[in-house]
Amino acid sequence: MGTYTIAITGASGSIYGVKLLNYLLKKGHTVYLTITKEGALIMKEEVGFNWRGIEKDVERKIKRDLKMEKAKLTYFDEENLFAPVSSGSHKVDAMIVIPCSMKTLSGIAQGYANNLVERSADVMIKEDRTLILVPRETPLNTIHLRNMLALSEIGVKIIPAMPAFYNHPKKVEDLVNFIVGKVLDSLNIENTFYRRWKG
Repeated sequence: MGTYTIAITGASGSIYGVKLLNYLLKKGHTVYLTITKEGALIMKEEVGFNWRGIEKDVERKIKRDLKMEKAKLTYFDEENLFAPVSSGSHKVDAMIVIPCSMKTLSGIAQGYANNLVERSADVMIKEDRTLILVPRETPLNTIHLRNMLALSEIGVKIIPAMPAFYNHPKKVEDLVNFIVGKVLDSLNIENTFYRRWKG
């Protein structure tokens, strides 16, 4: 089983992060989770989960809402720069920022490390570990594209929330599953979230 950091930031599409979190925990992986203030507000609006408050309370809420009381989950507030994932000496297999706001993407690209999300991502880059960003914005301006290019050039994986249609999605969940499946593919984690192209 692997160890992963998931960050949910203030872009539309928090369902992507929730779906990935649910899958990794269900499969027995260890997950460190952080959610930005904006991410939590959007999640409440879009998904209905109110995951805000003191760290241990939020952790209990998440386990309750996902019906996984024994999940290997640790939640850290975005302001907690003493969290283990803020140090390169604490090993995780990969970090996924899903969804990734343009503000967060910019902070990571510039090495700003202003909160736990940016600091943890900075650690992944400096330690040459897998970092995946799932940006959710449209249209993309030149600044967005330059930041993505700068990150891609140093090995960060960019998986925009752009679902495919060759698998004939029937509902919104199918579109969400496609993106989460592509993230899991990049982590080399087996999944059947979407029908693969066979020609």
